[in-house]
Amino acid sequence: MNESKILTEYVFKTQYSDLPKEAVDVTKMAILDAIGVTLGAGTLGEGCRAFVNLAKAGGGKKESTIIGFNAKVPSYMAAFANGAMAHALDFEDAHEGALVHSNAAAVPAALAVAEALGNVSGKELITAVTLGSDIVCRLGLAFNKNPLDLGWYIPSILGAFGATTAAAKILRLTTEQILDAFSLCLCQATCSAEIINSPHSIIRSIRDSFASKAGVLSAILAKEDIRGFDFPFEGKAGLYSFYSSGDFNSELLLKDIGKEYESAKISFKPWPSCRGTHSYIEATLKIAKEADIGPDDVASIELLVGEQSINRKLCEPLERKRHPKTAIDAKFSIPFTVASALVQGDITLNSFSPHTLTDNRVSSTANKINFTTDNRDWKKSIAGTVSMTLKDGRSISKTINAVYGSPENPISRESLIEKFYSCASYSNKKIPKAELKRLTDMILNLESLDDITNLTEFL
Repeated sequence: MNESKILTEYVFKTQYSDLPKEAVDVTKMAILDAIGVTLGAGTLGEGCRAFVNLAKAGGGKKESTIIGFNAKVPSYMAAFANGAMAHALDFEDAHEGALVHSNAAAVPAALAVAEALGNVSGKELITAVTLGSDIVCRLGLAFNKNPLDLGWYIPSILGAFGATTAAAKILRLTTEQILDAFSLCLCQATCSAEIINSPHSIIRSIRDSFASKAGVLSAILAKEDIRGFDFPFEGKAGLYSFYSSGDFNSELLLKDIGKEYESAKISFKPWPSCRGTHSYIEATLKIAKEADIGPDDVASIELLVGEQSINRKLCEPLERKRHPKTAIDAKFSIPFTVASALVQGDITLNSFSPHTLTDNRVSSTANKINFTTDNRDWKKSIAGTVSMTLKDGRSISKTINAVYGSPENPISRESLIEKFYSCASYSNKKIPKAELKRLTDMILNLESLDDITNLTEFL
């Protein structure tokens, strides 16, 4: 089966009128969420300012906005800067089945190319982002082997293909050019899993910078008729050969393509940390509320995680995960987020400040935490169990399967709008509340917008 051809034709043929209402509604919320998170990362995101400064220093054609910085740069450099901010707070949406952040690179790429091209409608932007997200999710779902076991960190690798898809759709590439763009993307998309082994590294924060830029460059070069190759996904040296030893499920990759949109099945995050921490945060907060307890009431805490899951990586080495040194390492730590949730009563954007990282109450609570493993499938790692033994002898356990923010346990539209305002309040560029409301209304009615530049002027 020629999977590359099928995916390429799907991207080329799909138009706004083909999208189900559910997919459109989720994409609009994803765009709002992504812009809000990016605005917040302008001041809170570790390492982001270096990418913004580099993009600004390079000069060039002023065609696309660096979100929150009153600056315009070439489209691929705007994608570079905005992509760095897209994941830096670890607060953007996620697809739990595919274990990807399907919009982190796609939205910065789509906005940058749409603004540079001009006269791109809201319907075109929605279509491009929906397709970009859907391609990332499908590629992720098709892995039979965990790329982590081979040393690859797949979310940002696949994110580059989402950025390529979105940029290619906005540039109105032909089927042949889209295939070329996927080929060009494969030549750039990579990310070592070593990023999760180095506690001092902040590459995990800014990783989607490279993915978003690669996507825009791939689409631009393809539009200039730079030829690629025929099988960027299933080929002997294609994506799945590189990152999964050729072991992938073609049926899952193509299942109900054009009918069912995996992009409509994403989860929105209520807490700014790795999605793998969320079931444990939720279980901890529920135990604390229902039992009316605080950290001083707890003798020990046991976490249950999958032996082969990403969540195990969020617990070890245990001592480091109890006492992370950087915000991004703390966001990738179940012990720290559980301890912080129990001490603070919630997880917020302030939960990863230098003060909280050295908070003695959080630290002492984290020392009470251990973990055990079970043999669940590596793709089914989102569910979490927290068991607490209290000093009065009681034992309380809570398992979360449908995590808050998932399609099965969704966040309300009103809560997502509040999240947007909260993130935007940290923006480097101070945006008045009235303008934020206009921006929100514009995004939630994006299908009525004639030109995306009417939106980006607020950013």
